[in-house]
Amino acid sequence: MATYSKGLEGVIAAETKMSYIDGEKGILEYVGIPIGELASKSTFEETVFLLWNGRLPKKGELAEFTTKLRENYELDKNVAKLVLEMPKTAEPMHVLRTLVSALGCYDAKPNAIDIPSVREKALRILGQVPAMLMTFHHHRTGTPIVAPDKGMTFAESTLYMLNGKRPTATMAKALDVCLILHTDHGLNNSTFSARSVISTESDIYSAMSAAIGSLRGPLHGGANEGVMKMLNQIPTVDDAEKFIQEKLAKKDKIPGFGHRVYKSYDPRAKHLKVLAKQLAADTGNTALFEKSTRIEDVMNREKAAKGIYPNVDFYSATTYHCIGLPLDLFTPMF
Repeated sequence: MATYSKGLEGVIAAETKMSYIDGEKGILEYVGIPIGELASKSTFEETVFLLWNGRLPKKGELAEFTTKLRENYELDKNVAKLVLEMPKTAEPMHVLRTLVSALGCYDAKPNAIDIPSVREKALRILGQVPAMLMTFHHHRTGTPIVAPDKGMTFAESTLYMLNGKRPTATMAKALDVCLILHTDHGLNNSTFSARSVISTESDIYSAMSAAIGSLRGPLHGGANEGVMKMLNQIPTVDDAEKFIQEKLAKKDKIPGFGHRVYKSYDPRAKHLKVLAKQLAADTGNTALFEKSTRIEDVMNREKAAKGIYPNVDFYSATTYHCIGLPLDLFTPMF
C-alpha cells in the first residue's frame, strides 16, 4: 500500500557511512569521527579525503591528495573566458551553476562514470570553484583578478583570491572550519538532488549543477544570507530584543533558527559561534556578534522549549562577513 510522506520525512532513501546525525542529542559525525574533533584538529583537505575514502589518510596520502587538489586551482582557460562574458548583475549562484556545467563541455570524457574518473573530475570541480567565484566577483566589481596560489591551502587561496592578500591565520582557520562543518550532512536537499541525477548514470557535471540549483534556494543554502540581512536591519545591540519580540509577535520565522533534524543545539553552530566571536573581535565587528548573542538569548527564552535552537546558518553569517565575503557569496561558499 502506497503511503504519502510530506517532504519525504521519515523515508529512508539511502544508507551511508559518511555521516551520522542524532538530532535529539545534537550529534554529527563524519565516518564515526565527531564533528568537533575534525573542526579542531583536521583540515578541509583531510576531511574531504576522509569522506571520499571512508578513513583518514596517511601522511603521504594526504600530501598526494593535497598536491592533486592544488594542481586544479587554476581556472580552465575556456571557463576563464566565459566568466568574463557573464552579466555583471548576475547572481553568483547562477554563475556558479553555469560555469560548473560549462566545465563539463571542456572535458574530453565528461560522461565517464568509473570511480577513478569521477574522482578526478570531482577534484577538478572542487579545485576550480573558488577561482570561478572570485574571478566573477572581481569581474563584476571591476577590481583586479587575483590568480590562485598553489602554495596555499584551499581556504588560504580562496581568501587570497577574494581579498588580494594573504589571509591571517585566524581568518584562514575560520574558513577552513566553515568548510569542514559544511562538507557533509546526510541526504540534505542538494545531496539528494545530486544523487537523483547521478543514479541515472548521468555525468558528475550534471549532478553538481543540479545540487547547486538546489542549494541556491533560500530554504536550503540561502538561509545565512537571510540572517545577515536581519542583523543589518537591527540598528544597535540594544534594539535586538525588541526587534525579535516584534517578529515573534507577528509569528514571523527568525532566520538561522530551527532545523528539520536537530531538536537540540546544532553542533555546527557551537563551533561557528566560537569562530564568530574571535573574528568579530579581530575585525572590529563586536557589535554584530553581540546582536547575534542577544537574539539567541531571546530565542532561548521563547523557543528553546520547543526545540528551536541556532542552526548552522546563524553564526556562519557573522563569520563570513568578518572574513570579507560579500553577502551574495555566502551561499556559494556553503
